[in-house]
Amino acid sequence: MSLRLATFNVENLMNRFDFSGYRNQLNEDRTLALFEIQSEAEYKMLEQARAIAQSDDTRQLTALAIAATRADIICMQEVDNIEALKAFEYGYLFKMVGQGYRQKYTTSGNDSRGIDVAVMMRNETAQGQPIEFVRMTSHAYVTYEQFGLHTAELADLGNQANERIFRRDCLEVDLTVGGVPLTLYLVHFKSMGSPRNGLDGREATMPVRVAEALAVRRIIEERFGKEHAADKRWAICGDMNDYRQRVKIAGDDVDGYRFDVVDEAQSCIDVLTAGGFCENVVERRPEMNRWTFYHTRGPAERHLCQLDYILLSKGLAARNATAVPDIIRNGQPWRTIFPAGQEVERFPRAGWDRPKASDHCPVAITLDMAR
Repeated sequence: MSLRLATFNVENLMNRFDFSGYRNQLNEDRTLALFEIQSEAEYKMLEQARAIAQSDDTRQLTALAIAATRADIICMQEVDNIEALKAFEYGYLFKMVGQGYRQKYTTSGNDSRGIDVAVMMRNETAQGQPIEFVRMTSHAYVTYEQFGLHTAELADLGNQANERIFRRDCLEVDLTVGGVPLTLYLVHFKSMGSPRNGLDGREATMPVRVAEALAVRRIIEERFGKEHAADKRWAICGDMNDYRQRVKIAGDDVDGYRFDVVDEAQSCIDVLTAGGFCENVVERRPEMNRWTFYHTRGPAERHLCQLDYILLSKGLAARNATAVPDIIRNGQPWRTIFPAGQEVERFPRAGWDRPKASDHCPVAITLDMAR
């Protein structure tokens, strides 16, 4: 009895317009920055036209990427609300996979932009085993103080003890697959942001992600018991905005690119995998071929890295010791630099930078759920 599980940051699946760029240039779309706009009313009109024109191609590509995962269950990040998810599934994904993901769940988290984690599930697996929703529990309310996780480093970043730990949520979803229980933990950790206080964005925000990872582990250990949690059937799925390795890119398309794997001294992922608590199954792939995200600030700063994770409990990973996840990269824009031998055929209408399926790539794995 197999289950196809996937995770995907769909990048701003919104059903509302963001007009904040009129007053905050950091939020202004680069297209509108080309034009002299006389009033806020004119800005809103142009932003609506731009967003609508761009969204159709983008969401066709997003749907193609999801269809390519062949997932029975897909965990998602950056979903506005359940109405946006329903409209996307019916208007785009349904045309590709038919009566697919009838079960959809999300809840409001802590993100200031209103982007949440969500899950879509088929009624049954490809093999015909029923997928049944049991319950959903949000942990968005948990504070640093409640879990004893407040540190001087967090205080230096402006995080108070009574503030909530998760920047979005740790959404706990209990379900059964063919009668076998499975618990999913949907996460989207703190983004890295820009350099600050003499540190790069990753280093500066690391304490927040470490606290999020510690909180996720505690939630799981309290749920299943610290001594037995690693042996239960659960998976942590989502965008953790951190990596243990990256592939640095040098050179250019004229003289050729060079790729070097660099190990990081610290990562919030280590908090979760420590002691064999769970396994990052993407690390079953070759080092050069684990990336789910292309980062660039221009030719001087480019790398490929894994930001998107399916972490299987020790027990579930052991029962699926030979399972290797797939990474769907066909929805990447043409600016993404692929190491030799990894090139893929892009989905139709993918652009140089946009439209694209997302700035992230979906990750999918087939799991044996036999008792």
